[in-house]
Amino acid sequence: MRVLLLGADGFLGSHVAERLLADPAVHLTALGRRDDSDVRFDLASGSPGALARFFDAVHPGVVINCAGATRGSARDLTRHNTVAVATICEALRRSSCGARLVHLGCAAEYGPSQPGSCTTENTPPRPGGPYGVSKLAATELVLGSSLDAIVLRVFSPVGPGTPAASPLGRLAEALRRAMQNGDSELKLSGLGVQRDFVDVRDVARAVHAASLSAAQGVVNIAAGRAVRLRDAVVNLARTAGFAGTLHELDEPAGLPTTGSAPYPDGCGAWQQADVRTARDRLGWRPRIALDESLADIWMEAACRI
Repeated sequence: MRVLLLGADGFLGSHVAERLLADPAVHLTALGRRDDSDVRFDLASGSPGALARFFDAVHPGVVINCAGATRGSARDLTRHNTVAVATICEALRRSSCGARLVHLGCAAEYGPSQPGSCTTENTPPRPGGPYGVSKLAATELVLGSSLDAIVLRVFSPVGPGTPAASPLGRLAEALRRAMQNGDSELKLSGLGVQRDFVDVRDVARAVHAASLSAAQGVVNIAAGRAVRLRDAVVNLARTAGFAGTLHELDEPAGLPTTGSAPYPDGCGAWQQADVRTARDRLGWRPRIALDESLADIWMEAACRI
């Protein structure tokens, strides 16, 4: 199977690439903006015609889109998350390759949900910020494209390679600094939010399964369990061997925060996914426990001590 992977150098894309390369039946080509990509192409500024000609030359059976941006201005998010997907869809329509499209969406498309609720694929999306808006617009483009396509709405991915700018990445870095400086107390805020964390390697398995399936539409990819960020921090501190005290500051008004930066997804205080569709249509279940994901996050942070 010939697979074209977009965004192979990102957090999710790098793990998807590793998973696909382990499958001897997959012939993988990576397209991206960096020099180490097999093919250099900027989805946010490149033309659909040029991309269609490349599709015709490579003739992939599956195109996987892990490309995008999580931070930046509303204009930048729109360019990298929405315009880029419009280019992909139009190029696939023009191409004769007939490739299946596996697009990675995100939980921010749903926006805030009621505490205790379980978000299904039929939950009306109400994104709470420009990132979620840009990703939802991309999903709508994919669903309205008439292509053979599936959108995997990934909830809160964690594990090896977790970006330092993400909430758990920042917490690990704060722990590292505290231990390096011999601090006996670590002050944090915004730990009351609850998120559905899923290991990035499980996400990669879901992408692999989606590329082989005939399923279409939206499918949630998550652990199916909300975890309070405070509990994840306690676990992370225990894994790190931090002997000091975790002191939780009062949360400022507005969005929950971790340290000095707002929790970036615009999903409010609670999010938990219903993952039965992934089980029924992809044969996928999460395998890696959060404890293992946190241990891997800390191992990488500890290497910087």
